[in-house]
Amino acid sequence: MEEQWLDISVPAHKGKERIDTFLTREISQVSRSQIQKLIKEGFVTVNGKKIKANHLLQSAERIRVFIPRPRPPEVTPENIPLDIVYEDDYILVVNKRAGMVVHPAFGHHSGTLVNALLGHCTHLSSLNEPYRPGIVHRIDKDTSGLLVVAKVDRVHRDIAIQFSEKSVTRCYAAVVWGWFQKRSGTVETLLARSIKDRRKIKVASEGKHAVTHYEVVEKYPLTSLVHLRLGTGRTHQIRVHLAHIDHPVFGDHTYSGRGGRLGGLNRAETALAVGLLKMMPRQALHAKTLGFIHPVTDKSILFDSELPDDMEQLINRLQEARQGDLD
Repeated sequence: MEEQWLDISVPAHKGKERIDTFLTREISQVSRSQIQKLIKEGFVTVNGKKIKANHLLQSAERIRVFIPRPRPPEVTPENIPLDIVYEDDYILVVNKRAGMVVHPAFGHHSGTLVNALLGHCTHLSSLNEPYRPGIVHRIDKDTSGLLVVAKVDRVHRDIAIQFSEKSVTRCYAAVVWGWFQKRSGTVETLLARSIKDRRKIKVASEGKHAVTHYEVVEKYPLTSLVHLRLGTGRTHQIRVHLAHIDHPVFGDHTYSGRGGRLGGLNRAETALAVGLLKMMPRQALHAKTLGFIHPVTDKSILFDSELPDDMEQLINRLQEARQGDLD
């Protein structure tokens, strides 16, 4: 969970409700006991004044809430197998499996990529917070694929600059819902964190500039296989952009990629879709290609990875379904 300031206005028709009850409903990722603790510590104000948890809200009052970043636990090395694509004295390139969190965070204190890296390496770069040693960039828990990890501070700094200058090659493969009208295109929007659900990102009128380029590789029943190239690297960018153009990533729980797409399908299509969703309990998204300039050798290096087994099985089943349509 990130450090956050939240500004909330009490609706005009609302009143006579305890503030801890109201905020528990408004802020989905924080429990009532946590809200009460924030109030006790003075992190919640109403019209600029500190209050108690039993404060009864009045219509149109202005609430401000500060949610501090949870103190991370001490990170311990763990003997967790890693799929290491490349390693030298300065960097590692790892093919992360789906389901693995990149670094310890609230609710994920062990079993992360960082725990595994510390069990493998004697040294990682120290530019980040202690719970994120070596981590130059991240991919979502349920996204698989390639990540570069830095062992040395100066190498970490150089690769981070390449990311900030958008000179790193980052290409993804995804199975998405629906068929595209154009073979290729670009999605360019502003992205911001949702006020209603702080765990989600949304397309907004104000926010961070985000660019995703797509190319359709194959067309299957109900779905398409696409390759995506990042113009920017925002949180959940690909998933939000694809949902925005009505092609959410197949299997995506957060951004409309599961059961909500079954409406309007005939019986055969519904049966196929339900079976495919059972095969793919996560979003069908894989960070396939990663390229950058090695900070020490000054040579351009490019890594490519095969699709993971679950995505391969999904595509094989789609190919079978497509062939059945032709027979």
